[in-house]
Amino acid sequence: MVTKHICQNGVRILVEKLPYVRSVSMGIWVNIGSGNERPEENGITHFIEHMLFKGTYSRTAKEIAESFDRIGGQLNAFTSKENTCYYAVTLDHHAIEAMSILADMFFHSKFEETDIEKERQVIFEEMAMVEDTPDDDVDERLWSVMYPNHSIGAPILGTEETLATFTKDKIETYMSENYTPDKVVISVAGNVTDQLLTSIITLFDQFNNSSVQSKKIATIPMFVPGQTKKDSNTEQSHLAIGYEGLAVKDTDLVSLLVVNNILGDTTSSRLFQQVREEKALAYSIFSYYSAYEHTGAFMIYGGTSQDKLTLLEETILQVTEQMINDGVSKIEIQYAKEQLESNLLLGLETSNDFMNRNAKNELIYGKDKTVEETLKDLYAVDEESVYRVIQKLLTKPYAKSLIQPAKGI
Repeated sequence: MVTKHICQNGVRILVEKLPYVRSVSMGIWVNIGSGNERPEENGITHFIEHMLFKGTYSRTAKEIAESFDRIGGQLNAFTSKENTCYYAVTLDHHAIEAMSILADMFFHSKFEETDIEKERQVIFEEMAMVEDTPDDDVDERLWSVMYPNHSIGAPILGTEETLATFTKDKIETYMSENYTPDKVVISVAGNVTDQLLTSIITLFDQFNNSSVQSKKIATIPMFVPGQTKKDSNTEQSHLAIGYEGLAVKDTDLVSLLVVNNILGDTTSSRLFQQVREEKALAYSIFSYYSAYEHTGAFMIYGGTSQDKLTLLEETILQVTEQMINDGVSKIEIQYAKEQLESNLLLGLETSNDFMNRNAKNELIYGKDKTVEETLKDLYAVDEESVYRVIQKLLTKPYAKSLIQPAKGI
């Protein structure tokens, strides 16, 4: 059972006690991501995520790393289009120490100019790594054409141009505007003690950022069926097709999960069987989706040799066209539901799984959505709801991103 404590300043603390484990997973979640940035800020949310590891007024970056290595813990963070999370996983008897370090990073990072410049270079290398990974790059470029006029389509890492402008003042101004108590959720799961909860409340009661008015960008993203093509030093062509998807609270989202499972999320899916098993056009072929507050995307990826590219795209469209015209069978829906149920339950095996799930439920729904409630929604999916999603998404114009071998290479 998840319990929620709301501090006087608005910070929400979620706790799920799992007495049968020896670990504790704890995350500081901020309801701000790259999709909330202004154009000139693109990448700053991710940049701040990096900078919180670079040292505080009481600990150097090395001392932070050594502290977690010494207790055998894990420390990490990530930035998405709508959230940022700083998290740690430790043995239960080290949890209070781990949370105190996380809080120190969150509240007392120094943001020294020398560290800012060093981390800028690190993220330049991270950008280069994405460009050297064509299946990541083709997805990033697909978002840029699907949502060209909104920050949700911009790269989470930012660009070299925007990254070059970030300074200590810009970082602190952005945090003052966006790292506010009402946007912060502390999620803790595992063998949690009352002493740990008391410690967390004490640490985060100090959060008194006066910028209580939300600065989040609230414009609705508009999907565009655009196209982008890039010639690159690759052996294969990489194709990504994107349809406008569903927002995260859309009542049809669970039906989209079933459609995705049947179309391309498994080795028995229609795309895998047709593209790989029947026609041997690709090693990697799959569908996937992303859902956010105001919009989403439903995407298909395939990688193949340049001479098979046209046939690959034609086959993908034939498979989707067949789904549009003929729908799916009851047995396909049943198998998909059984697999999604298994994925859900097997995805709750560790304290970190519970920590993540509980935080996301709070940020999306403002409450705990139980596994039983989720499964009830899944069981309710039927042929009618699946057909409705297929017609709603796959019959519309799509966007396309292509990375192909440059001629002469």
